[in-house]
Amino acid sequence: MRSYNNVPQPHAILYYSQRTTKGGLLIAEAIGVSDTAQGYPQTPGIWTKEQVEAWKPIVDVVHAKGGIFFCQIWHVGRVSNQEFSPPRRLSTHEIPGVVNDFRIAARNAMEAGFDGVEIHGAHGYLIDQFMKDQVNDRTDEYGGSLENRCQFALEIVEAISNEIGADKVGLRLSPFANYMESGDSNPKALGLYMAESLNKYGILYCYMVEPRMVTVGEKSDCPHSLLPMRKAFHGTFLVAGGYNREDGIKAMAENRADLVV
Repeated sequence: MRSYNNVPQPHAILYYSQRTTKGGLLIAEAIGVSDTAQGYPQTPGIWTKEQVEAWKPIVDVVHAKGGIFFCQIWHVGRVSNQEFSPPRRLSTHEIPGVVNDFRIAARNAMEAGFDGVEIHGAHGYLIDQFMKDQVNDRTDEYGGSLENRCQFALEIVEAISNEIGADKVGLRLSPFANYMESGDSNPKALGLYMAESLNKYGILYCYMVEPRMVTVGEKSDCPHSLLPMRKAFHGTFLVAGGYNREDGIKAMAENRADLVV
């Protein structure tokens, strides 16, 4: 939602209240972890005290209606509106600072009253850019092998889990998607590696986008399935992408997911 100077506005109270149901999980819009994390104008952040305070009444109204509210935190990476500075490659020595930005944002989310955080690691943004070999051509320890390309994402997961507790952490992934020209030559291997690796940290949930959703709003035929990732991950497994009510009920009945978003 439009957030002047990256501060959430009072109209967000009504917006989120209207979407809250008792006992339901509500995941916030993507919220920037730092001033350099943004790529679209007037998007909300959670890196300053003013932003944290502005989120508090929004979180309160969701809780007042019995909702569970998670803060989705992101960094857009190379995705950028023309009014922002042209993107550039992160130097190796800068990467720990970005990991720390995510950690602090998670801590701020808890201060604002959120019940947990969802790390946005999907849809062509920074974390996804590191994981996908169509984008990541780095020659340092964050590039090359699948393990190296996933290291950045896992460092963020570890830092946030240590900061706020793994039981308050979720991660959103889209290994099969090609959003923002961010694709991978072996998305199944990528999805499986991440699902298995996340078990080490014991996070609350892994949220994956269905393979049929290759691009925004475009549902296509696809031979792949998220079932191998569902079996590999030991926590709560969320899915999304092209579902209607009937498809969602069927997915749950067939144990292909714990929750359809």
